[in-house]
Amino acid sequence: MRITQGTFSYLPELTDDEIAKQIAYALDQGWPCSVEFTDDPHPRNSYWEMWGLPMFDLTDPAGVLYEVKECRKAYPNHYVRLNAYDAHYGRQTTALSFIVQRPPVEPGFRLDREETSDRRIRYTLHSYATDRPEGERYGDPL
Repeated sequence: MRITQGTFSYLPELTDDEIAKQIAYALDQGWPCSVEFTDDPHPRNSYWEMWGLPMFDLTDPAGVLYEVKECRKAYPNHYVRLNAYDAHYGRQTTALSFIVQRPPVEPGFRLDREETSDRRIRYTLHSYATDRPEGERYGDPL
């Protein structure tokens, strides 16, 4: 199952050249970039681990792409995403965010159904990846 989160989630995977063009666009808008990674891509998990600090001082797309590639090397079985921030509204907002790496196997989610009082039905998402301990969630197929 392919996780669809971020700006380009319904498109085929972007090449490094296409990622560099998106980085250049973000930097041309004055949006600093950051790189994040996780092995728990649940839609409500908005707190991914940061790869270093946000790159407020970089103006060259090659420097940001270098950090993306280094994060990919360090975490080959994790999701990696690139964020660009816009502070024009007086607060830091995410202007652009997209996944730049996925693990080789994406086990997906299941929908758990629970019947509660008064015939109400409650649904929750359960990520198959979280059945394994952190750090061992991807790699070999489940």
